[in-house]
Amino acid sequence: MKKRITKIFSIALIFTMALALSACSSKSSSGSASKDSKELVFWNVFTGPDGKNMQKIVDDYNKTNPEYKVKNVSITADDMYAKIPTVVNSGKNIPDVTIVHAERIKQFVDKGMLTPYDDVLGNYPDIKEENYVKAGWDIGNLDGKRYSIPLDVHSFVMYYNKKLVEKYAPHALEDNIVTFDEIKAAGDLAKKDGVTAIGLTWMRPIFLSLYNQMGGDITSDGEKPTLDTPEAAKALELLKSLVTEKYTNKDGQDPAQLFKSGKAIFYPEGIWMQNSLKDIKTLEWGMTNFPQVSTDKVVNWTSSHQFVMFKSKDRDDKRTQGVIKFLDYVRQNSNPWAEAGQNPASLLNVNDAKVQTLPQTFLLKDEKERATLKIFDYKYNGFVAEQIDKIAGDAAFGKVKISDALKKAQKAVEDKIAQDEKK
Repeated sequence: MKKRITKIFSIALIFTMALALSACSSKSSSGSASKDSKELVFWNVFTGPDGKNMQKIVDDYNKTNPEYKVKNVSITADDMYAKIPTVVNSGKNIPDVTIVHAERIKQFVDKGMLTPYDDVLGNYPDIKEENYVKAGWDIGNLDGKRYSIPLDVHSFVMYYNKKLVEKYAPHALEDNIVTFDEIKAAGDLAKKDGVTAIGLTWMRPIFLSLYNQMGGDITSDGEKPTLDTPEAAKALELLKSLVTEKYTNKDGQDPAQLFKSGKAIFYPEGIWMQNSLKDIKTLEWGMTNFPQVSTDKVVNWTSSHQFVMFKSKDRDDKRTQGVIKFLDYVRQNSNPWAEAGQNPASLLNVNDAKVQTLPQTFLLKDEKERATLKIFDYKYNGFVAEQIDKIAGDAAFGKVKISDALKKAQKAVEDKIAQDEKK
């Protein structure tokens, strides 16, 4: 499950009107239910293979015969985020509960679109901070109110070919942290055999992880973006040096295929991508932290899927209690989600013996690893992400001048924010 979400929150008026017509034209297009229905409409972005695992959770919940059963409606991320402002503003076809990415929550709250959970958690005392992974729980607490309940924390880490590591980097994994110096050393040995040291995959989390390792962040005060900085330039220069010195895949070459075919030692990717590797009989792989500049500050880019309730006049107290009952069920029964390659946010599931055997749970087994999980929760994250997606790959592969790219990205984000604040 790759989350390549680049569409900005604000959309052109004519496109909004078109979406409004399509969203409101029928129940089948919106997945909506009437306020008198005993069915809770659940919007989510799980349109890939992981959607089957979420459907299983929903089906198993419905088999418990709750008063309000759940209708699972999977929508592509871009479509869902485009529809949300339309349905909330219209007051029609608003889902009872929705999965959104953690980075979206601050902007939704800022625009007054979310209903907090605080007044309805009284009957569910186990939905509380100490029962969830901190990185996932903290994101939903804004201005002293609880606006979301976490489903998971999903991170961008690094896969490795066990045989190639043994041959070219036998000591690199002794501390479960591989540095870029160790990657280069392995690459120097592997070049003669036609083996690539590391693949450059999804550039946004690669850049952000590096940027944060070097002391940077995408905002300094929660309001203004900070992309055009010395730390950002250093991160891109490091990536460019890996390309220039031929430690990475070539521009246009598929890093995933290199790794799958045994031609790359290291492969940075999301924990969810393990499902694409499991059926390759000839590949012995492992999973470790994202590569680090040093061992002093370990950063693993992380996001989180969060349950929220958009404001709706049709969701009365009984329906809201039905939502909370479903979320409490998920808290206790997230094993199918772990089997999809994710890390459940509920510690009850994280500590399950079966879940503990899954490769991605190394991130949650102790507090030191949990502290490495970095969620970039800036309310204008969507604007920043769009620009990083535009420049990071081109900068790394030498297609644009790094200083020019960062200046252009900084200005583009500032302009988007100015436009958004006028609305």
